[in-house]
Amino acid sequence: MKKTRSRSSEIQSEYDFSRGARGKYSWRFAEGSNVIVLDPDVARVFPSSVAVNRSLRKLARLTKRGRRAASQTVLRERPTKKYGK
Repeated sequence: MKKTRSRSSEIQSEYDFSRGARGKYSWRFAEGSNVIVLDPDVARVFPSSVAVNRSLRKLARLTKRGRRAASQTVLRERPTKKYGK
């Protein structure tokens, strides 16, 4: 059975949105937020968003270091073993 809305749940007549601008401040929201939903098991590990951000920054620094070190490694030929001596 489909529920019908009661008149009291609708916007009341004293609210006047005729001069309102749709999305007037939406750029502020889009500019300053990036919502990421964590799985429950991951969320239990981090007590706050500050803890998540710290961990991700550390991981990013370690990853950058790892990439830099890997790109600076020079691959050298292995010396061949001489058998029979």
